Parts: sequence; structure tokens; C-alpha cells
Amino acid sequence: MPHPLEALKKMEYPGRVIALGRDPSDTFDVIVYAVTGRSPSSQARRLEREGKSVVTKPTDPEVLKTGNPDLLVYPAIILSGRAAVSNGKQTEDVARAAPGPLISSLDTSLARWSFEPDAPIFTPRISGLLGPDGRAALCSIKRAGDGSPRRQYFEWTLASGRAEMIATYAGPNVNPLPVFFGEPLPLELVRDSAEDTASDFYEALGPEGGAADFRVAVACAFVSRIEPSRTSVFVINRHERTPR
Repeated sequence: MPHPLEALKKMEYPGRVIALGRDPSDTFDVIVYAVTGRSPSSQARRLEREGKSVVTKPTDPEVLKTGNPDLLVYPAIILSGRAAVSNGKQTEDVARAAPGPLISSLDTSLARWSFEPDAPIFTPRISGLLGPDGRAALCSIKRAGDGSPRRQYFEWTLASGRAEMIATYAGPNVNPLPVFFGEPLPLELVRDSAEDTASDFYEALGPEGGAADFRVAVACAFVSRIEPSRTSVFVINRHERTPR
């Protein structure tokens, strides 16, 4: 039997990961945001819940400064307004997206954003949005060959026990890092709580065969379909987790 998160397990280094789906009971919409990092500055972070948001914060401010703090510290998940998730400061704009068709809302809210200015990789900006009608959407803004931003949007109807995932990188731990491309990858959600789902993702991101452990943190939010204001959030940070 393949692992429910097989597509994620195959990725040695996915960078940042967004998954949107619905739990097996068909009761909660599910948001997962995961962070992996290779550089000391990227690893010197943690995810922390602040009210109705999950934000990235430095574990070592001095080490973080060796990278680009503007790209490393941001709200990753916002559950007030529209439920939004992203790998950068664009999350705030996505959460304020005007009502309407999801792709149109995403497109408008991301109009001023491009890929990240971290040459030579030019990390994609990835974002997600949940709709009140049981639908979800993802967006990836990549750098095209001519240097312009290329936007890809995906929208679908959520189904119980299923999720769709995109990442910033394609998976191989090589230089330069190849960016994620193509349609979202399908995943199975088999747990009925934010804690257990976060644990599944954290374990799926673990190294195999003596490879380096790039895990930084995972956050999972369960948003009630009946009462969207009722949410359950669980965060796992590597530096706080007892080694196994």
C-alpha cells in the first residue's frame, strides 16, 4: 500500500509546502504549511500561533540576518477573514481578498507580487485560499525564461480524505534547485485531528537512507465547515520536538 503522503515522501527537499484538503469525516477543511530549509538562516526559524494566525519567527535573530529576513519572517496562515496560506508576506493580501470566484480573488490579491528576488534560484511565491462553497485554490508565481513572472492557478472542489499540494521546489537536493512545476500533487488525509495530520506531514518530510534532515516546522489548521470561526491549529517545530 502506498503511503497516504507518498508524493511528499518522495521529495528530498521540497522547500516550502502548501496543502489544502478536507478531513476524512468531511467535517473540516484542512490547511497544511510546512517549512524545510538548507541554509542556516532558513533553519533558524520556528512557526508560532498568534491569535488566528500562524507566523514564522526567528529562533536565532543573528543567524537569520545572514539570509534575507524580509523573505524569512511572515504570516504563513491567516484564519481571520478568508482562510489563507502562503510562503511570504503576500498571505495578508490573500486573506483580504474580495469575495468572488477563488481564482479571480487570488489573481487580484496577488497582482503586486512576483517571485522572490533570491537569485539565482528565484523561489516561487506559492499561495492558497479556501472558499465558503467547498472549493479551494492554489497559485504559484514562478520566474519565466525571459525574467517575467509566470502565474499558475488551480481550483477544485474539496473531497473528504483528499488534499492537493504544491511546493516551492521539485524535490531533488541539487544546485541550482529546480522549482516545482506542473499541477498540484494529490495526497490522502487519513487523520481526524490537526495534531495527527501535522505529525503525518512532519514524519513524511523526514530523511531516508542517511540523508540530511531539512525539516524546520509544520503547521496544520482544521477549519469547521459549519462554523468557520471554530478552528483547531497544531504546530510542530523541529527544535522543540524530541528526537526519535
